[in-house]
Amino acid sequence: MIVIVLKSFIKVDVMNKFFISTLVVLGLSMNVSAQKHPVPPPHPSKSELIEKKSHELEKRYNQEKKLILNHPLATKKMKRDQLRALNEKYRIEKKLLKKM
Repeated sequence: MIVIVLKSFIKVDVMNKFFISTLVVLGLSMNVSAQKHPVPPPHPSKSELIEKKSHELEKRYNQEKKLILNHPLATKKMKRDQLRALNEKYRIEKKLLKKM
């Protein structure tokens, strides 16, 4: 009777070891698959890039225009000449951006 109990205990012990080792292997494989690096974000398309550059150009233009108009020492003629030059520069940069 003791021999039968010991044999059944050994079978249960082997099954427990097998079950535990299976869980460990599954856990490690999941851990390895979880450590993969995330996919890098896609590069912006050409139209998105042009749109972003156009927005930056517009922002810079407005900032420079505001500085010219609010300058305390510049005369009206000086401001007009500077705005003309700024508009010309802005027009050329816009044209180059559209050619892309």
